[in-house]
Amino acid sequence: MKVFKFSLRVRYTETDQMQVAYYGSYFVWFEVARTEAFRELGLEYSKLEEEGFCLMVVQANCQYEAPCKYDDLIAIHTTISEVKNSSLSFDYQVYKDAKLLATGKTTHVFCNKKGKPVRMPHKIRGLINKI
Repeated sequence: MKVFKFSLRVRYTETDQMQVAYYGSYFVWFEVARTEAFRELGLEYSKLEEEGFCLMVVQANCQYEAPCKYDDLIAIHTTISEVKNSSLSFDYQVYKDAKLLATGKTTHVFCNKKGKPVRMPHKIRGLINKI
C-alpha cells in the first residue's frame, strides 16, 4: 500500500503550557495529512463536496508513544488501510526523525448532502485501486 508523507512544524498554538503538543492536535494533523494524500491522488475535498459528497468521520483514535514539542519538525505517514462499499479507513504514523511518536486511525463514510450514507463514487474507487 502506498504511503503518503506530509511534514509540518509543531506550532505554539498546538501545544500546552509545557510546550508539548496537545493531544487533540494530532487529529487536526491527521486531517491535513489525509487531505494532502487525497490531493496527491488527484482528488480534492472541495470538488468532492461540489459533487454532493462528504466524508463523515465515524471512528477516530490515536495511540501516543512519545511527546512532540513546539517547533519539532514531524512527518505524518498516511495509508489507506481499508476500502469498503461506502467507507474508507486511514492509518497514520507520526514521526520525529526516525522515532515513532504516535499512531492513529480514522474511518469515514461517504454521505450525500443530507448526511445519508452512499456508495463510494466510482472515480474515487478507481483512483484508490491504482495505488
